[in-house]
Parts: sequence; structure tokens; C-alpha cells
Amino acid sequence: MNKHYSFIRLVVCYTVCVFFMVYCFYGTIQFNNKTTPTFTDIFIKNTEKSDKNTEKTEKAEKNSSKDQKTAEKTESVSSKTQKSESVAVSNSAIKGKIVTRYISPYKAPQSYGGVYMKNSTGTSVNIKQLLYKKLDFKIEKNSSPQVLIIHTHTTETFMQKDAEYYTADDKARTTDNNKNMAKIGSIIAKKLNDNGIKTIHDTTKHDYPEYTGSYTRAAKTITSYLKKYPSIKIVLDLHRDSVSADGGKAKLVTQINGKNAAQVMLVMGSQTGGITGFPNWKENLSLAFKLQQTIEAKYPTLARPLMLASKKYNESLSKGSLLIEFGTEANTLSEATYSAELVGNSLVSLLNTLK
Repeated sequence: MNKHYSFIRLVVCYTVCVFFMVYCFYGTIQFNNKTTPTFTDIFIKNTEKSDKNTEKTEKAEKNSSKDQKTAEKTESVSSKTQKSESVAVSNSAIKGKIVTRYISPYKAPQSYGGVYMKNSTGTSVNIKQLLYKKLDFKIEKNSSPQVLIIHTHTTETFMQKDAEYYTADDKARTTDNNKNMAKIGSIIAKKLNDNGIKTIHDTTKHDYPEYTGSYTRAAKTITSYLKKYPSIKIVLDLHRDSVSADGGKAKLVTQINGKNAAQVMLVMGSQTGGITGFPNWKENLSLAFKLQQTIEAKYPTLARPLMLASKKYNESLSKGSLLIEFGTEANTLSEATYSAELVGNSLVSLLNTLK
């Protein structure tokens, strides 16, 4: 009996053990087939998310960089547009720089009573004596021409804009009478005529198409007018100077009443240094001294020191001849025309005293 019960217990224990083993085997398989993520799965998925976020960040940064570059390009284009005028002038087109200069009359080697002179003739000149010398002619306010304005170098011109450099397009000469010496002459002629001083303005281009022989051709023009109008007392030959500085071109500027004006210079010839046929040179110089004194009194610093040379400059053709230089080719046209107005005013003041 006891053996029988022992056997039954053994079978029961064996059956339980078998069921337990079967349960464990199938349970493990089912467990392994579940989709519950492991640590590695979580790490990989987080890494993939991180990579995707990184890609998104990089894309955002790239887009931001593109936007920034676009903005920079836009600003660059805007800047280029604002500087279109300077961009239009390439470095290869720039021929040289323009330097602003002022020539003080007060440093002249010789001076007296508002007259400043640089004498290169080697001949002594008494400024005071000639300044107060009475002229041989008088200015009459009637219908007869008193003044003749001509230009030996008519095509001399100026800068059309204010700049720190000049280019191949900035020509030193032009046949356009609104931009060359004819423009300067027209301003002075108008000043004189408006004040009752009958003036003829000749705009013949004596230096075009050929420069050589300009003075010879101008002499013929002057002689022709003097023969036709014996009433002419004064002949003005208006020029433009050319001055170099620091490897470039110099513009000669002074401020008159707060406005830039091209400095002017009286250039006078003389019968010195072998020059002959010019007996009236002191008459011309006397008139020049009077004009320079008038300019200095009305517009201080406008006139550079008067230059006296052993030349004729066609001034031997009359007793009232003057050659006047207006600025340089580096001065602007507006600076030169302003100076023409000032010189015109000075001429009116002076000639009104010659009655």
C-alpha cells in the first residue's frame, strides 16, 4: 500500500515537472517574439532621432547661412548700386589723381599795395610807379566797342565734375563753347555790356584743328578787330592754365564768400631778354597792376602772383592788352565760371574809373 502511494506521488511529481518544463520553453519563445524594445533598441532609436534632429539642425543652419549670404548679396548689390558711378570708372580708366592747391599771393617775391608779382625777366620793375601811372586811354560808355575778348586757346576746358582723379574721358580740350574758354569769355562780356561798356567777344577757335600757330592766328584776329574798331582800348586774351603736383594734376582753389573759385593769374609780357618790337609793355603792365589791385581789394586770394616774362603773348598789339589764366584743367567748370563772374565784377569796377 505504501509502495502504491509512493508510486502515485512519483508520477504526479514527474507530470508536474514535465508541465513546468513545457511551460517554461513556450513562455521563453513567446517572450522573445514580443516587440518590447531593449536598451539597444532604445539607444539606436534615440541615435536615429538624434541624427534626424542633427540633420534638421544642419539644414536649418544651412538655410540660415543661405539666408545670411542672400542678405549679404542683397546688401552688396545695394552697396554696388549706390556706388555705381565709382564702379563704372575702372582702375584702368583712371589716369591720375587731382590735388587741390592754393597759391598764396602773399609769398610773392615782390609786392606793393595789393599787387603781387613774380618777375622772371631779370629786369627791375617799380610796382608803385607803374601802379599809379596814368593810362593813355579812357573808357567811353557809348555804342563804340571799348573792349575785345578773344581766346588764343579757345578749346581749353575744365573738369565737368568734382573728383579726386581724372580719367581718359576727362579731356583737356573741347570744341563745345559751353564748356571751354568761350564760356568764360561770354560771362565777362555780359558783365561789361550790362554795365554800359561795349564789348565784343570773338569765339574763333585759333587752336583747332591745329594747336601749333595759335598765337599767329590770334594775332590776325586781334589786328582785324583793331582795324575795324579803332575805339577798342582793351584786349583780353582769356586762357586756362595747367599745373602738375605730386605726379598728378593740381586744381588751384580759394574760397570767396564761402564758395570755391578757381584762382586766376595775370600773365604779362615785356621787351626784355632779347624781345623787341614791344615798346608799350609798361603801359600793359600798369593796367595789369591796377586790375590785380582791384581784384585783391574785392576778392582777396583770388589772384595768384602776377607773372612777368620775356614774351610778347600778342600784347604788343595794343596799349591795353591783358592775358588772364583761369584755374587749371583740374578745376571744375563751375569753379572757373564763378571766377569769371568775380573778374568781370573787378573789370567793371576798374574800367568805371578810367573815364
